[in-house]
Amino acid sequence: MADIADQAMIRRASRKDAMDDRALPPLSAAPVGAWRALAERAIEPNGYYQPDWELAVDASARGRTGASLLSATGDAGQLIGLLPVVPLRRIYRIPLPALVGAEPYGTLCTPLLDRNAAEQAAGKMLQQARNAGAHALILRTMSLEGPAMAAIRAVLARDGLQPRLLSTYQRAQLDAMRDADELLRDALGPKKLKELRRQRHRLSDHGAVRFDVARTPREVAAALEIFLALEAGGWKGQRGTALSQHAGDAAFIRRATSALAETGRCEIVMLHAGGTAVAGGIVVRHQDRAFFFKIGIDERFAKHSPGAQLTLELTRHLCADPAINSADSTAAPGHPMIDPIWRGRFAIGDVLLPLRRRDPLVAAVHAALTLNNLAYEAARGAVHFIRSRRAKPGEHGPPYTSPRGSIGCT
Repeated sequence: MADIADQAMIRRASRKDAMDDRALPPLSAAPVGAWRALAERAIEPNGYYQPDWELAVDASARGRTGASLLSATGDAGQLIGLLPVVPLRRIYRIPLPALVGAEPYGTLCTPLLDRNAAEQAAGKMLQQARNAGAHALILRTMSLEGPAMAAIRAVLARDGLQPRLLSTYQRAQLDAMRDADELLRDALGPKKLKELRRQRHRLSDHGAVRFDVARTPREVAAALEIFLALEAGGWKGQRGTALSQHAGDAAFIRRATSALAETGRCEIVMLHAGGTAVAGGIVVRHQDRAFFFKIGIDERFAKHSPGAQLTLELTRHLCADPAINSADSTAAPGHPMIDPIWRGRFAIGDVLLPLRRRDPLVAAVHAALTLNNLAYEAARGAVHFIRSRRAKPGEHGPPYTSPRGSIGCT
């Protein structure tokens, strides 16, 4: 908070202070084959920075196109590091020379670093950012305690620098190495499980309940259309944030899921009651980790908790898969549906990486982002208050969705 004293410097900043992002190549110029190979060697998985996903985002997703490329090559010329970035002024309207990790529609911006050369990759990428004129690099929704952040911290420490934490929260995750039934008993307890079984029984009044997993490109394409209809028919459709409501978003998700399904890295899970799909979800895979991107439900069946019913089946599905060790909920903190079921947690946050020692512009960037976060939290609180006043007694509206990006499990 002391850095807010640098407000005068922020006010004096002008467009000439903002870096020229043309100094970096466009993300679309990244070598796709080398990018795929790096993703397989990455020290920490990030399903949303796989090329088939992020290039689809960059091509058409609303407000997320036109990213630039930070990258690093090893001694043999192989790609060892990659991070899509955009200028600070584009995200926050702050005309200061800094880069921000591009939000990939999946609220996770952990860069891809080669597990055999993670510190070398991080060092070269930070130097590339300096060479492009940046004074700081901001990583939003970064995994704070994983090996990628550890490598970045080590590189900064050698230069007498340390990251500045802007915000942090604990995100729900699934330990898929446990027995699913034991995990669910521990998480929910017998009383809640009994209630969910009762709701599932009532759901079966509408037809036999079954859980399906679409895996092949043809299956995924067909299931995606059902999912898009479910999402658009609910509160996200009423708010205008469903994927199918914007041509660019619809094009992105169709392209990304199809491409990932070609190599078994995307599944669409669906819960049916008879011939009716009552809930569906998109799951992205990367290495030994799954990412629960989005969920959609038919709100006509809301009293049967279709989202929770789907998540119970997904939990059993992932725990039974020997290729998956864990799953990221991609959810907002305190999410009312996923947090009680997936009780594992990991630290996510926004972090500022200074690129020069004793740099007054870094302090200015930090102060500007602190003010931005304060304004965001105030606006978030106001929206929550208004929605709670509008809700009928005994009802709960949908969870708040950050304007910074989509939130999984909503």
